[in-house]
Amino acid sequence: MTVPNILTLLRILLTPLLVWLLVNERLSGALAVFFVAGITDGLDGFIARVFHQRSRLGAYLDPLADKILLVSSFILLGHMHLVPNALVIVAVSRDLLILTGVMTFWLFQIPLEIRPSLVSKLTTLAQILTVLVTLSQPLMAWSMGLRRLLYVATGLITMASGLHYILVGMRLWDKGRPSGMAGFP
Repeated sequence: MTVPNILTLLRILLTPLLVWLLVNERLSGALAVFFVAGITDGLDGFIARVFHQRSRLGAYLDPLADKILLVSSFILLGHMHLVPNALVIVAVSRDLLILTGVMTFWLFQIPLEIRPSLVSKLTTLAQILTVLVTLSQPLMAWSMGLRRLLYVATGLITMASGLHYILVGMRLWDKGRPSGMAGFP
């Protein structure tokens, strides 16, 4: 168990606390928990790279932790009418698409190396900023225009990332599908 993996597990364990705080409309507490979770996200990647502590487990756990944290946040913030439903649908759909793709590759025993692309990293950053800005609204009073711009940018980057993963997945599927599936899409 490496330090980055421990930080990733901490991020996963913080998610139920974040959910509880959001359900109880304690936005300041949720902001603090989300901020700490965001710091663990940055730290685990930094430590893994700088101290050569990358692991196969971490390659799977880190994006999973991000998805658990962000999907939970978007669903609850949408339910609370703090972010547009369209953005919730885009963010959750992208992650469901990625999860479905990974499970399909696993089911058909097609090798898959988990490596986030640049657009995926930008998506995660935009989604984290969106949640932070939304949760900090009572403290910072961000203008509606700035929030709308952030929501639109996050939605577009998220859709671009989803499309990117579809194209990469189709290419990997063509390379790795079992020989008995020649006519299978």
